[in-house]
Amino acid sequence: MRRAGLWAIGAITLYRVLLLALSEAELFVDEAQYWLWGQSLEFGYYSKPPLIGWVIRAVTDLAGSDAAFWVRLPAPLLHGATALVLMAIARRFWAGWVPVLVALAYLTMPGIVVGSLLFSTDTVMLPFYALALLFYLDLSGRSSARRALAMGAALGLGAMAKYAALYFVLGAGLTALLVPMMRIAWRDAGLAALTFALVVAPNAWWNLQNGLTTVEHTLDNVDWAREVGQAPFRPNWSGLGEFVGGQFGFFGPVLFATWLVLLVPVLRRGDPLQRLLLWFSLPVVLLVCGQALASRAYANWAAAAYVAAALLVVPALMQGGRWRRWVLALSFVVNGVIAAALPLATTRADSLSLDGNRLLLARYQGRAALSIEIFDAARRADLPMIVAENRDVLADLMYRLEGQPVEVRSTPPRGRAMNHYARSYPLPEGTRGPVLYVGEAEVPPQGCPAGDPPLARIEPGKGAYRGRLFTLWRLPAECLLP
Repeated sequence: MRRAGLWAIGAITLYRVLLLALSEAELFVDEAQYWLWGQSLEFGYYSKPPLIGWVIRAVTDLAGSDAAFWVRLPAPLLHGATALVLMAIARRFWAGWVPVLVALAYLTMPGIVVGSLLFSTDTVMLPFYALALLFYLDLSGRSSARRALAMGAALGLGAMAKYAALYFVLGAGLTALLVPMMRIAWRDAGLAALTFALVVAPNAWWNLQNGLTTVEHTLDNVDWAREVGQAPFRPNWSGLGEFVGGQFGFFGPVLFATWLVLLVPVLRRGDPLQRLLLWFSLPVVLLVCGQALASRAYANWAAAAYVAAALLVVPALMQGGRWRRWVLALSFVVNGVIAAALPLATTRADSLSLDGNRLLLARYQGRAALSIEIFDAARRADLPMIVAENRDVLADLMYRLEGQPVEVRSTPPRGRAMNHYARSYPLPEGTRGPVLYVGEAEVPPQGCPAGDPPLARIEPGKGAYRGRLFTLWRLPAECLLP
C-alpha cells in the first residue's frame, strides 16, 4: 500500500509540474511581491514572515531564471511533501488503503489544487504544520526529547512561513485540556517551546527593529481590531456566509459537509485520536468565522484546519460501512474532476472564458501587457524612472522590468505606508527631474502641473485591468514628494 501511495503522490505532483510548465497564468500580485522579497534576503517583510521569499530566491538562483514556472515550482512539490507526511501520520493508526486515501484526499482538495498552481504562504507553512502534528502524535504516546525538539523546529519553520501556524498551539492546548490521554509531557512541551522560540527569534527581532510592520499589517487585515470602541458592532452576515461557503470550496463540498456532520458524534463519543483531530481543526474554522462575521475573511485563512480534518474525515468514511465509502468515493469524483481540470485550465488562461467575453482566469492575465506598454512609453519619452501608486501595477512592473534600464518607485506614503512598495521603494527624497507617473485619473496628482497632455492613455480590453483607464504623465519628481 505504501508503494502505491508513493506512486500516486508522485504521479499527481508530476502532472501538476508538467502543466505548470505550460501554464499561461501570469504571476498574481502576491506572487510577484514574494519574488521581490527574495531579491533582498531579510528576516521579515512588510506583510508576512520571510520563508516564502527565501524559497523563491533559492529555486530561481538554482534555475538561473526568474520565469513564472520557477517562481511557482515549489508549490506542487511542497504540497506533495505535505501529502507524504499525512500518509506517514495515517500509517501510525490505520492499515490498508486508509493512509493512501488520506494523502490523495489532501492532494485533491480544491484549495490545495489552487495552491499547487499559484504559490502562497499557506503552501510553505502546511508541510511544517503537518510535521509538527506528526511529532506531537508521537509524543502523545511516549516522551522523547529528540521528537520534542523536532516538533518545535517544525512549528517554528511553519510560523516563519505564515503566522497561522500558531493555530497549532491552540489545538495542542485544547487537546491537553480536553483529551488527557493525548497530552504530551511538560518537559517535551517546554523543549518544543524553546526550539520554536529560537527558530522564530530572527523574525521577532526584525519586527522590533522595523516598527512591528508585520503586526501592523495583520491588524489591517483584521481591521475590526482597530475600530473597537470607535463604532457600534455590525455583524457582517454576508461575509460569514461567503467564508463558510468558501470552506465547501476549499476542502471540497462532500468532505466539508462530512466534517460538519461528524462534529457532534465525535464530541459525544469519539475516541481520543478523533477528538484530538477535532480540536486541531474546529477552533481554526470557528475563529476565522468570527473574523468573517466581524469584518472579512478569505477562504484560505482556515487552511491549517484541513491537515487534521483530512485525517479525521477519511478514516471515518472508510470505516463506517458501505454507504460511507460511497460518500468518500463521491468526494474523490468531485474533487478529482476539479484537480484534473484546473491545471488544464491554466494552460488556456489567455483564451478560456465562459461567455466568450470575460476570461475565466482574468486575474492572471493582462498584467504583463500593461507593464510592457508603460515601459515602452518611458523608453520613448527617455524617462529613467516610473512612479506609480497602485500596488498591483508596481508588483508586476518590478518583476517584469528587472534588469531593464529604468527604475520603478512608489509614490511616497503620506503617513504610514500601506504596502511593501510604499514602505521599501518610495520615490526618494530630493529626487529631481522628470519621471513617468502612472495614474488612474484624468488629471495629474494635486500639486503637479496640469497644462501638458498625458503621454498615453491605456485601457486594457481583457484580463485583470479590463475596463480600467491608466493615464501616463510626464511630471517633475518634485511635485510627487510630500
